[in-house]
Amino acid sequence: MFDKVLIANRGEIALRIQRACKELGIATVAVHSTADADAMHVRLADESVCIGPPTSSDSYLNIPRLLAACEITGADAVHPGYGFLSENARFAEILEEHNITFIGPTSEHIRIMGDKIEAKETAKRLGIPVVPGSDGAVKTETEAMKVAKSMGFPVLIKATAGGGGRGMKVATSAEDLPMAFSTARSEAKAAFGNDSVYIEKYLTKPRHIEIQVFGDGQGNAVHLGERDCSLQRRHQKVFEEAPSPAINAAARARIGETVATAMQTIKYRGAGTVEFLYEDGEFYFIEMNTRIQVEHPVTEAITGIDLVLEQIRVASGAGLSFRQEDIQFSGHAIECRINAENPRTFRPSPGQITYWHPPGGLGIRVDSGAYQGYRIPPYYDSLIGKLIVHGKTRNECMMRLKRALSEFVIDGIETTIPLFHELVRHPDVVNGMYDIHWLEKYLGKS
Repeated sequence: MFDKVLIANRGEIALRIQRACKELGIATVAVHSTADADAMHVRLADESVCIGPPTSSDSYLNIPRLLAACEITGADAVHPGYGFLSENARFAEILEEHNITFIGPTSEHIRIMGDKIEAKETAKRLGIPVVPGSDGAVKTETEAMKVAKSMGFPVLIKATAGGGGRGMKVATSAEDLPMAFSTARSEAKAAFGNDSVYIEKYLTKPRHIEIQVFGDGQGNAVHLGERDCSLQRRHQKVFEEAPSPAINAAARARIGETVATAMQTIKYRGAGTVEFLYEDGEFYFIEMNTRIQVEHPVTEAITGIDLVLEQIRVASGAGLSFRQEDIQFSGHAIECRINAENPRTFRPSPGQITYWHPPGGLGIRVDSGAYQGYRIPPYYDSLIGKLIVHGKTRNECMMRLKRALSEFVIDGIETTIPLFHELVRHPDVVNGMYDIHWLEKYLGKS
């Protein structure tokens, strides 16, 4: 096991990783920008190192400074969390070159799955169903038109690199395609420094279903069921639940076994999430995230397995602590992402929290690095906390969620809590009858 882990992240995920390390008896190192000097993960770490000014490029994305922090503190492993450098293959390579363990997959797997075209081709080879689309990148408008017409409109033009909805445009007809193609390439170039795009068939009413997988790097891999992340805005997830109200046990076993077998074949190491669009009983691969997900707590709630702790164990060479037959699903869990944003315009709302009262009680979990008096900086993602609720049934979970939301009080800033008050009372959400377009349509009408 490791002696000391440096946590190359901030906010709630840094605190989450820190807790797992403490339970394993591992010392922790928090890194922080000058803007995060008073952050909770910094206060609770065994050691902390300031790695630069507020901008991410000068701090949390600065590999030389992170490496220096490892050397100064003697950290023998790094946990990247999610975002920032968590899916940066070169970062993983550099750490290994300095005999520091990267708590995650191999750099090869990060690189393969980080390129959406190569990831799709890999998925095909491994027997994972994929969305119909172009064979590789589409370089010209003429080529794009030919591909789109061959599969039929509407189509989705997507950047081969990156994510978060950037470099992604829908063309509903031949007339729309030139502008969509040009805009997608421009956005991709600006966001990722790479204007390469490809084309997929655009599904009209799919759900976003993702499968949590775990491998030991030696050819053993399991799945831990699915999460439904269909309530999203501009391709950003807002509300996640497990299991999905749209998936039955047979479908869950079928897609879970397919994905687990694929991970065994490539000898995947650590936590990963294989994401699908699901429509009319069919799954279509869209991408794989080679890291822990923001929404991992809902899987932890229904399986009782600490995924972050397991990441650390596997990276240390200890192997998986469970087999597929050991995984039992119990009850239902829902996560609401609490953002420091206006609940209607989604404009960021940085500032000082003047009052903080999180909910409690049976089946309630709040993952957050916020506290009363904490000042939310304007430089980073607006996520300030996650409310996770677990119940024996989906109905019990929804009722418990309503109660928890009514207890959650955050003053001094705007948050998305009022939006969740509305969503948990809407018949479509209560009955689980929604797709990936539902929330944007709802927000457009309200």
